[in-house]
Amino acid sequence: MIFLDELSKSFGSLNVLKDINLRVAEGEKLTIIGPSGSGKSTLIRCINGLEEPTGGSVTINGERMTRANRTHIVRTYCAMVFQQFNLYPHMTVLQNITLAPVKLQKKTKREAVEIAYEYLDLVGLRDKAQAYPATLSGGQQQRIAIARALATRQKILLFDEPTSALDPEMVQEVLDVMIRLSHQDSITMVVVTHEMGFARQVADRVIFLDNGVILEEAPPLEFFEHPQNERTIAFLSKILR
Repeated sequence: MIFLDELSKSFGSLNVLKDINLRVAEGEKLTIIGPSGSGKSTLIRCINGLEEPTGGSVTINGERMTRANRTHIVRTYCAMVFQQFNLYPHMTVLQNITLAPVKLQKKTKREAVEIAYEYLDLVGLRDKAQAYPATLSGGQQQRIAIARALATRQKILLFDEPTSALDPEMVQEVLDVMIRLSHQDSITMVVVTHEMGFARQVADRVIFLDNGVILEEAPPLEFFEHPQNERTIAFLSKILR
């Protein structure tokens, strides 16, 4: 579903990603971990077309991404949940969720509303449909952001540290929604996260990224119990302490 070939990204003289090669199978749940500044967010933003690679390529479902087709590919296959919720404050929850299906996917208002309620049920917030974002907790806003991404019914869901902006007591309610999503075989998930318990529980594969390079990748049991790279071992010893 996702193929990165020798992907690199630089900002001026700063090389953030260095010749990344990565394949993500359809339906796979991939988690990306690593220290701050390692290139995790840049990697996922390249997949979603928000950053243009300096070198190499991104291919989604067999279509190589170019400047000309980037918007088409992203709108066809990808939805993203960011660190910040990015909900429109002047719109109700229902209006936030139905906007993309109506404007971009040309759904009828009735179809979009039916889809919105389907995913509001999934995230447990049907009763907040007419509420405005400012009246919701951070955890509720992020669950709405997930519902909004799901409402586009894309095959690929990308998460860029979706719990990092939340108070600790709100983290689990968002992770619970993501855990439920991980049980759906039709969805490919790529998750940048600091939540090691989540990565261990739901990932098919865990990648450790450091200084713009993939240093280690393995199934979660092998990754957490028997890491091979010295840098991975040092990182996990601090995180899991």
